[in-house]
Amino acid sequence: MPQDAIASTESLIPAPPIPAGAEDFTRRVHGLLDGQPKDDATVAGALEGMDEMLTLIAAGLYSLASMLAGEGEDSVRLVETAIANSDLSLCCDPVEARQNSRRALCEAALDLLQQRNPGSLAAPTGLAPATTCIEDDDLDAAGVSSEELQNMIAGPDRDRVRNWLEGLPVDLRTVFVLRAVAGFTAADTAALLAAHAGPQAVNWNPDAVRSVFRQALCSLASQLLQNASAR
Repeated sequence: MPQDAIASTESLIPAPPIPAGAEDFTRRVHGLLDGQPKDDATVAGALEGMDEMLTLIAAGLYSLASMLAGEGEDSVRLVETAIANSDLSLCCDPVEARQNSRRALCEAALDLLQQRNPGSLAAPTGLAPATTCIEDDDLDAAGVSSEELQNMIAGPDRDRVRNWLEGLPVDLRTVFVLRAVAGFTAADTAALLAAHAGPQAVNWNPDAVRSVFRQALCSLASQLLQNASAR
């Protein structure tokens, strides 16, 4: 599938709100690219607030990177790669800019996961219709709302969700994060895996993604039941 066919949608958990002033900032930066000469004062004015904006972008990207590749230096480097590779200069819409940066990060993360463990994201073969406890590939089917999952990921219980993610097989964890957190459709997730997860991943398709995602949701539902019974 061609790269330009990949387009993220809203994630299954609520995206953090666009920071106040982000639209004005991106318009000012975009205005620097009109091909006209600019004096130092104009450039400095347009870039005012850039450090704060980059910090917010990097923090969100690091959270996503760490769910895919784990905490530490590898995820820091993934954020650096995503910011360097994201074509933000041509985008004056903050929402589109966030999607572009997420896409660049996920591409780099899949490349890294393939390098770490070649074949770990191989496309399933002979996949029969899923017989899991989940029939629909949405969060509600797992007995958790999108708001609850967001609170678990970013709130005081974040370690519980991180430990659950780390305990999943690489393919389940990756598909879950790409779909539920990064906000890619099943078709987009399949295309990303086929393009960046090595030669054994070329046969990923939307149905396989949906099946694996339902397995991850079933695991999440079981985890929530265990936590509830332990209280």
